[in-house]
Amino acid sequence: MLQRAAPLAAETPQGLRTEFRATLALALPLAAANLLQMMVHAIDVIFVARLGDAALAASSLGVAIFGLLLWTGSGLVGASAPLIAAELGRRRHAVREVRRTVRMALWIAVLISLVFMGICAAGGPIMIATGQPAETSARAGDFLLILMWGMFPMIAATVLRVFVSALGRPTIATAITFGALFVNAIGNWALVFGNLAMPALGLNGSAISSVATSILMLLAYVAVIQGDRRLRRYHLFGNWWRSEWSRFFDILRIGTPISLTILAEAGLFTGAAFLMGRIGEAELAGHTIALQVASLAFQIPFGVAQAATIRVGLAYGARDHRGIAHAGTASLVLGIGFMAFTALLMWLFPTLVLSIYVDVDAARNAALVGFAMQFLVVAAAFQLFDGAQAVAAGVLRGLQDTRTPMVIAICGYWIAGYGTAIYLGFWTSLAGVGIWIGLAVGLIVVSAVLLTRWRMRARLGLLPA
Repeated sequence: MLQRAAPLAAETPQGLRTEFRATLALALPLAAANLLQMMVHAIDVIFVARLGDAALAASSLGVAIFGLLLWTGSGLVGASAPLIAAELGRRRHAVREVRRTVRMALWIAVLISLVFMGICAAGGPIMIATGQPAETSARAGDFLLILMWGMFPMIAATVLRVFVSALGRPTIATAITFGALFVNAIGNWALVFGNLAMPALGLNGSAISSVATSILMLLAYVAVIQGDRRLRRYHLFGNWWRSEWSRFFDILRIGTPISLTILAEAGLFTGAAFLMGRIGEAELAGHTIALQVASLAFQIPFGVAQAATIRVGLAYGARDHRGIAHAGTASLVLGIGFMAFTALLMWLFPTLVLSIYVDVDAARNAALVGFAMQFLVVAAAFQLFDGAQAVAAGVLRGLQDTRTPMVIAICGYWIAGYGTAIYLGFWTSLAGVGIWIGLAVGLIVVSAVLLTRWRMRARLGLLPA
């Protein structure tokens, strides 16, 4: 009932307790889908890690570039979420408006994917230019040449995921991602090591599995939308050639700052991988595993942030100031509260957490595990701030406030965060730990400023008249 009622302006909850339940009902399946998506990518790490440090280092550099571009593109088309929510908040049956938003978002997905695929094709020279070892860069470049074909299906699937979630069907995303987990596991098992009568392709086999999984996910979304009577009435895939330029530029206007914000944050972590690669292969491998753990924990507040954008957007479209406040409060409490729990897990059970990805008792993994344990200590310390900045950005997006948060993110992550990482990583004895302290500094600065902006939303004129 809560999920079905979520998009309806007339049913925007007034009580904070009711808002907690509504936000949780939307956030749980979205967070579950995020976790499953992260596990889909973790499958790649788990299988590639068995190939050795060299293969893991090459894949981490390749995925660093691909993931950075993917998150940026997903942020751009993710601007459809506040637009759809605001339309549904203003009018219960905004079929035409929603259809136009989704169609233009898919157009943008095509265009941005072509640009990003070109960047992936030049991945090898890019890595060499950043000072990475030639052999590692060559392997990573070959890996990217295959992986780049998954760019469009992944970004397009993000658009359809936003659509079903805003329409109160977030469990669809959970179910599809759950199926993708098994598809990718079987694909890696078959293609990396040569099972099921398939050739043993090693690192490239993992890339092929990822591409196949992304295509099947997109097809699954299309099939579900076409098979669901309520979703089918939006006719998303009819007259796809018709332009709606005002909506196209609305998405670019809101989405470009979102994508640049994500680029700033993801770029901080991607840049950290390149810094770590200059320190050593074992350090880079340990960084990759520790970052996987931190990223896995981040998927819960990220799901809450996605729900917050929709819940705040619904209240924004309905011009309900009280509903906006309740949606923001509920989201922030849920997101930050969960990250306090994950911080405790990392502090108390680091070996257990790392064992998800690697054999912590294997002698060949000793250096990798040692570095990952050090990095996890810092990751545990910045969990609360990571959750806070994610949800704060989400609630501000619900108000269609994206430009100033973009500036905050760029300055906080790249001046405060990356500057600290470079200094501590290369000018002190902290090395890899210093780089991770830099990541923490960036998250602390951005979360503090974004939360302040949310608290001052009325004074800053961010609320609807």
